Amino acid sequence: MSFGRLERTQGPQPMSEINMTPLVDVMLVLVVIFILTAPLLVSAVKVDLPKVQSTEAADAPKSIAVSIDQAGQVYVGDKSSSLSELSIALKQAAERNADTEVQLRADTTVPYGRVVEVMGLAQKAGLNRIGFVTDPQATPPVSAN
Repeated sequence: MSFGRLERTQGPQPMSEINMTPLVDVMLVLVVIFILTAPLLVSAVKVDLPKVQSTEAADAPKSIAVSIDQAGQVYVGDKSSSLSELSIALKQAAERNADTEVQLRADTTVPYGRVVEVMGLAQKAGLNRIGFVTDPQATPPVSAN
């Protein structure tokens, strides 16, 4: 009888590398979530817009956003400005493109005179297209008679 060496195969070696695929997947999902939610945070000025029933507005080619909060403070975009700064910004927008639309967002408690004052500055700057931004009102249910 001859006795030989018993051959043993080695078992599987432990994996020493980290699998990056799940981490990359999670990061891509987070990026998509941020991309989708960023446009929803466009307006930082808190105003209580009037609610009206209307159809969806068509996309305007160029526009400048002007907001008036409940205290009567005027904002160009999200930046607080005085009436003289607003006038300068409107004139610059008119020089770039005369068809620029002024998108006016005014709180429901703002006096009418303040809104007309801002509209007058826009027309004096040469911007005749003024749009009033509102919140859509829920459509009332149609009653069947």
